[in-house]
Amino acid sequence: MATAQAKRDTYNYAQYLDWNNGEQWEFIEGVPYDMSPAPGRRHQKTVMTLSSTIFNFLKGKKCEVYPAPFDVRLAEDYSQNELIDTVVQPDISVFCDLSKLDEKGAKGAPDWVIEVLSESTKDKDINTKLLLYQKYGVKEYWIIDPEKLLIYTYTLDKTGKYPEGVVFQKEQVVTPSVFPELNINVSSVLAYQG
Repeated sequence: MATAQAKRDTYNYAQYLDWNNGEQWEFIEGVPYDMSPAPGRRHQKTVMTLSSTIFNFLKGKKCEVYPAPFDVRLAEDYSQNELIDTVVQPDISVFCDLSKLDEKGAKGAPDWVIEVLSESTKDKDINTKLLLYQKYGVKEYWIIDPEKLLIYTYTLDKTGKYPEGVVFQKEQVVTPSVFPELNINVSSVLAYQG
């Protein structure tokens, strides 16, 4: 996980749109994070399997799922691009308020975010993004560790905080609180043929 060292201390979404160096970046509270190198096969297979499962479940429902790369802008004020200092690309994001979606991605918090750990983004996903998603009211946040075959789930409580995460291991079934009728077998999502 690299941050950019440049002349400015912080950046905004208007500058992000002109960040034209052929690389993938996220800005979190104005700090740019390099998204390279690309994730490995295990990571990508996990994202593909889980996003397909969610996509099939959502058919005929009012919610939509988007795998990365998909820009999610988070801010207190969306009236000007210069006021938006956070744009992230969750591995998987699910929106049930479709008014948040536009042609550039989304303005506002998804209902459910899933991040699959990679060596280069692990610390950011576990620490920085956990607090970020809590701050902006993401109802449910999952962190998937494909190496350890674990899924950590965090669900906002009535105070708007994530209590301690619940850990699911292989052979267990995890059900997102935002979709209680969706049952996901940990082993089937994290199965990997190397």
